[in-house]
Amino acid sequence: MAIPIPVNRSLNEIPVYQPGRPIEEVARELGLPAASIIKLASNENPLGPSPKALAAMQRAIAHLNLYPDGNAFYLKQALAKKLGVQTANLIFGNGSNEIIEFLGHAYMAPGVDVVVSQFCFAVYPLVTKLFGANLITVPAKDHAHDLPAMLKAITPNTRVVFVANPNNPTGTLANKDELRRFVDAIPANVLLALDEAYIEFLEDHADFVSEIRDGKRHNVVVMRTFSKIFGLAGLRLGYGIAHPDLISAFEKIRQPFNINAIAQAGALAALEDDEHTRRTRENNSTGLRFFEEACRELKLEIIPSAANFFLVKVGAGQQVFEALQLEGVITRPMGGYQLPEWIRISIGTPAENERCLGALKKVLG
Repeated sequence: MAIPIPVNRSLNEIPVYQPGRPIEEVARELGLPAASIIKLASNENPLGPSPKALAAMQRAIAHLNLYPDGNAFYLKQALAKKLGVQTANLIFGNGSNEIIEFLGHAYMAPGVDVVVSQFCFAVYPLVTKLFGANLITVPAKDHAHDLPAMLKAITPNTRVVFVANPNNPTGTLANKDELRRFVDAIPANVLLALDEAYIEFLEDHADFVSEIRDGKRHNVVVMRTFSKIFGLAGLRLGYGIAHPDLISAFEKIRQPFNINAIAQAGALAALEDDEHTRRTRENNSTGLRFFEEACRELKLEIIPSAANFFLVKVGAGQQVFEALQLEGVITRPMGGYQLPEWIRISIGTPAENERCLGALKKVLG
């Protein structure tokens, strides 16, 4: 039976986003003990949250009868100090996905062009279509952003360009000099959304945050998250860094109390735990080298990654994904990203990496 009240026609073109499968769901489906399953599907921190964050969140539970600080005053102050910006340069979202949605409300509408790269994060096209804007997808080059081609794809109607660096799902990293030339060439009336969800895994990277602080970048918003290196994916907390005028516009869109009290407490403590961040970065670097060497020995093609995951070409990606699940290892098939021969594997603990490799060898015969 048809829905009696017709929905927005743009919804007919929007697929439902499919996240990495939860451990509990796979356990129910396959009849496996949840404790026997490892998840290397969603680029989560295998070391978990910072111990300091866990303690802070535990303390916050006692006050859940009260609404959270709607402006996240203390978290904003601490983050501004850490980044060397003003609090007026910051806005928080329920995950960086909400920051992307802020951009949709502010800049996207029918008749507006949005430029993305092939193999981009799936939420960019979803939000673009949700607001009825026109999506321009530029073919990738070696699975990475072709920045000169993206620049040429900008039209008089373009209002937003998305660049993820490092990119999800491919893990590719733009050349620093090329990225800077690209950012310099973006027209002043076009907003560049620079998604840096995995930037903390890099030892060295192009710095646009200091230029935003100094007022040199009026049309750039840098998006980051507490989900990855901070290990707080379950809290859903992301943030945007931009010129105060942009932030003021986004604040008109942001819902009151969009960041809950536990998230604020956990993130504030996590910012202070540099040792946890260091351990996470070290574990990730070791894990990437482990898989790179193993895949080289197995003669499996991988895409060199600058993030906390990598793509490996396994042939029938969906079948390998399903077979790995039977071995208690959850990965991510890439068919939805036009990469049906590939799966994505997140870096786990050393023990999880060993188990994943053993299962992969078994499945591939």
